[in-house]
Amino acid sequence: MVLAAGLGLRMRPVTLETPKPLVAVAGRTMLDRALDHLAAAGVAEAVVNVHWLAAKIEAHLAARARPRIVISREDTLLETGGGIARALPLLGPAPFYSANADIVWTDGAAPALDRLAASWDARRMDALLLLNPVDRAYGYDGDGDFHAAPDGRLRRRGDGPAPLVFTGVQILTPALFDGAPPGAFSLNRLYDRAAEAGRLHGLVHDGDWFHVGTVDGLATAEAVLGRAR
Repeated sequence: MVLAAGLGLRMRPVTLETPKPLVAVAGRTMLDRALDHLAAAGVAEAVVNVHWLAAKIEAHLAARARPRIVISREDTLLETGGGIARALPLLGPAPFYSANADIVWTDGAAPALDRLAASWDARRMDALLLLNPVDRAYGYDGDGDFHAAPDGRLRRRGDGPAPLVFTGVQILTPALFDGAPPGAFSLNRLYDRAAEAGRLHGLVHDGDWFHVGTVDGLATAEAVLGRAR
């Protein structure tokens, strides 16, 4: 699943006419970059949720051959958790990748999605998050999200800073959504429940990750990725 329904408020005025997932970074939209990673990992079908300027996203995706696109349109914005919960009938019963459409990542020694799949263990996990060290996160100026135990189990930052930030890329199991509230809600509610049960795990990314949440973050990503081309 690719989450592409956000309003992009922090990137105004860029996103007044262009939905944030269709903002280009070094010549390629963020949405296409995420879908490119999924296609390279062998994903045949991707559900994309849409809300803000939905018709523009749908028109853009109509030209894509791989992966095959299924649209989940949200007339009311459902946030990250509600958006995925609504799309579960389209995703099926197996664990699935989920990626935000407003971030950019490049792979390290091996593709990040392949590393996630190799690390996934349904016996121990309801969610496996790709995490990036805060000190290697382009465009990110927050205090981090998680601490990781040696076995990969995650706990929240708490009152102080944490060394790892969530990238927006993950593997989730439909069981994570058992008993989830109706309507709009954040995935953070389900992460917290999984963490309490010891079933929230993380994997540290070994490539580059760009937090493209603002116009300044976009400029940073453009500069770094533009040099790499």
